[in-house]
Amino acid sequence: MLLGLEQQEEGNLKQRIWAELKIMWRIAFPAILARVTSFGMIVVTQSFIGHVSELDLAAYALVQSLILRFSNGILLGMSSATETLCGQAFGARQYHMMGIYLQRSWIVDITTATIIIPLFVFTTPLFRLFGEDEEIAVESGPIALWMIGIIYSFVFALTIQMFLQAQLKNLIIGCLSASSFVIHLLLSWIIVEILDLVVVGAMGAYCISSWLMVFGEHAYVFGGWCPDTWKGFTKAAFYDILPAKFASTKMIHVVFSNSQRAAFANDKVETGWIGHLMKMLT
Repeated sequence: MLLGLEQQEEGNLKQRIWAELKIMWRIAFPAILARVTSFGMIVVTQSFIGHVSELDLAAYALVQSLILRFSNGILLGMSSATETLCGQAFGARQYHMMGIYLQRSWIVDITTATIIIPLFVFTTPLFRLFGEDEEIAVESGPIALWMIGIIYSFVFALTIQMFLQAQLKNLIIGCLSASSFVIHLLLSWIIVEILDLVVVGAMGAYCISSWLMVFGEHAYVFGGWCPDTWKGFTKAAFYDILPAKFASTKMIHVVFSNSQRAAFANDKVETGWIGHLMKMLT
């Protein structure tokens, strides 16, 4: 009898573990896929630019690893507050508040992105001021300008992802991310290799693919697939838009800052004052 009870308990334990694993992977796998494909788009762009010249690769790596990741860290921190607030609203069954929190996030994140845009506009003068190699500083300017469109796509992509994750709609995020990555790979190959537009083509493909992800998310939210949580635009979004944003931003930004050292493995980039500064900071 005791043996039968032990076998029954063991069977129940296996069933519970299997049930928990299914729930975990249902949530985690789309999120993992979204992060992997998002980083994959950066790697694909870097790979195609690397075929052009070592100088272009160094310039792209510097802009992407220093300015873009700095900005992305800030925006991701802002968006993490959206996930917290939307999760609380979803758990409390105040579904209408989730759409309001999403709109508030857009207001705050667009304002924040606009404030940091001068970093991209004046990249070349800034790198010169900090003593970076002249050729890299000059080549970084046009690449940084292309990043402006990508930064604004982050504003919407990150916040809508948090909005959907709070509703356990992770699958749509994974599908859109994977689709954007495949499109980006094909676009980069066509524009860079066939049309021979090199750096301009690679950055253009990156920008287009990033916005395709955003358009897909907007189509899902505005198209009626979130009827309880999206009730349309409202004036309520303009009230109480700052609480909980800055603490999340600081936490996420520290994580991003600590990952910068690998960007300066290239000796040519490392000779600049920026490379030595980042080593000291990290």
